[in-house]
Amino acid sequence: MIILKTFASAIGKTREQFEQEAKWAMAIKLFELKQLSSEMAAVLIGINQVTFLHKLNDYGVSMIDLNEDELLSDLNNT
Repeated sequence: MIILKTFASAIGKTREQFEQEAKWAMAIKLFELKQLSSEMAAVLIGINQVTFLHKLNDYGVSMIDLNEDELLSDLNNT
């Protein structure tokens, strides 16, 4: 726990704020890498899925990550 306190102090945060931001960063990165669904990432952080999805933009992560072929396929199937 001393290490967390040191990191938190270095960036001007409390230990609790640092831990919460670290959870957000981890959940968002795992979502971006397609290792967690948005629902699972939200549960990890302790929030609802809609809030998680809205927060992605703050981290520069797209809510929907489809390449052109996938997007065209989805459009053709609707």
